[in-house]
Amino acid sequence: MSQRIVVDPITRIEGHLRVEADIQNGKITDAFSSGTMVRGIEKILRGRDPRDAWAFVGRVCGVCTTVHSLASVRSVEDALDITIPPNAELVRNIMFCTQYMHDHVVHFYHLHALDWVDIVSALKADPKKTSEIAQSISNWPKSSPGYFSDLLKRLGTYVESGQLGIFANGYWGHPAYKLPPEVNLIAVAHYLEALEWQKEIVKVHTIFGGKNPHPNYLVGGMACSIGLDDVSAINAERLAYVGQLLEDAKEFINQVYIPDLLAIAPYYLDWGAIGGGLGNYLAYGDLGTNGYRDPSAYKFPAGAILDKDLSKIHEVDMRSDAEIQEFIDHSWYEYPADAKGLHPWKGETDIKYTGPKPPFDHLDTTQKYSYLKTPRWKGHAMEVGPLARVLVGYASGREDFKAVVDSTLQKLNVPAAALFSTLGRTAARGLESILVADWGLEFYDKLIGNIRNGDTRMANMDKFDPAKWPAKAQGVGHTEAPRGALGHWIVIEDQKIANYQLVVPTTWNASPRDGEGKQSAYESSLMNTPIADEQQPLEILRTIHSFDPCLACAVHLYDEEGKQVSRVKVL
Repeated sequence: MSQRIVVDPITRIEGHLRVEADIQNGKITDAFSSGTMVRGIEKILRGRDPRDAWAFVGRVCGVCTTVHSLASVRSVEDALDITIPPNAELVRNIMFCTQYMHDHVVHFYHLHALDWVDIVSALKADPKKTSEIAQSISNWPKSSPGYFSDLLKRLGTYVESGQLGIFANGYWGHPAYKLPPEVNLIAVAHYLEALEWQKEIVKVHTIFGGKNPHPNYLVGGMACSIGLDDVSAINAERLAYVGQLLEDAKEFINQVYIPDLLAIAPYYLDWGAIGGGLGNYLAYGDLGTNGYRDPSAYKFPAGAILDKDLSKIHEVDMRSDAEIQEFIDHSWYEYPADAKGLHPWKGETDIKYTGPKPPFDHLDTTQKYSYLKTPRWKGHAMEVGPLARVLVGYASGREDFKAVVDSTLQKLNVPAAALFSTLGRTAARGLESILVADWGLEFYDKLIGNIRNGDTRMANMDKFDPAKWPAKAQGVGHTEAPRGALGHWIVIEDQKIANYQLVVPTTWNASPRDGEGKQSAYESSLMNTPIADEQQPLEILRTIHSFDPCLACAVHLYDEEGKQVSRVKVL
């Protein structure tokens, strides 16, 4: 007999996500992903100055900060045919790489690691043995027996006091945890170290963008000036500091993150056959080495993969009405009477909630059940994110992608098919972190070279004056946010925003079914997942967290007494 369980809210994500799953004979037989939040930023932008849009959309999320502002200024620059100076492009790329390194490390340790790491089990670790393991996998200096012994005492104090704090409510002791105590202790140590490290790398954003989160951008370039001897500008000292921060980030990734990833993965190789899902992957591409407008020179290539067929990369046209459309068959919105799927330039964001009145046990998933729309590419449900990017780069024959992928598969002794999984999705973040760490330094060296050659230009203001704009224009700006393909579409009429639509990564991945009943990435990836304990659905968290959900700029659902609706308590 099938039983439906509800996990609401999914924690250790940005935003508010509910998952309902039908379980029979210890496996998930059906799954439903519901975004229980409203995002009305598109409505807020109408009638505003397009040059200001980046500041509004940047507040969609404080976790994947910068990416919405970047896509926004690009959409306006595309609409108005503005080419930015090379230095501005390089600074944007450096900020992009900084965001990736920060986001992926934070995701691995602080959002996803506790799905694999048993904090309480670490209390049984032998500090000497822990040190030996740590030193065998990395040259990271913090790996002495005394270091781990001190950490063990700190952790024991937390547990004995009953005040686990950030580690409360975990499924500690769950049979799906497989790491030995010593590896658990290493992971706990690096969890805490990553908390310290992550506040340093974001200083790159404050140097170039003035602050973090939500650094400043500018239509036409970047809102910072270069003056090597100017205390109020990006001077020689600040540029040197950026270089050091990028070097430090590369060291942390190569000496801490990747060794931990490779140390943990062998205990969970069975997850190389779980959570694969759709088998369709989409990437818009980014990090141009010849400017944003030359996709052929992107570090992250663009393209689509269907049915896990790595022999063919399909081209993607973000401007085509026939390629990208959003549907609302199972979403709490309404479209004009004759509309089915709408391209974002023609998109509407009119909310119409028709779900049950809280509190309720289950959503009626035969009807509308989510605040997320359902995007499709040529009618296909697509997965976006690190795995999609790595697969597109690998299938494109790029040597840098092939090197990191093939070496990792060889170290773990698994076939390429293992990439299509929850484990593959988790590993992909680490693999592209290796690449991005190198690319960030490459862009930095180019920026320094340009400055040494006398080029200090940071903005092109030729078309900043609205009097120079056409009466009507439309543009699209895209990027590869850490969580996946991100697009902003803008329509400008009489110097004001007439329409603005965002299709964000988690909209692709977490959306409800389409009109034909086809599942999206989250729902599909949960199918056939084994569940050891229905009251502690750790396995659901593993796969959902592997996508790093981000459902942002929203409101909770509350019952009539102001109490948040929830079913399963999770960490």
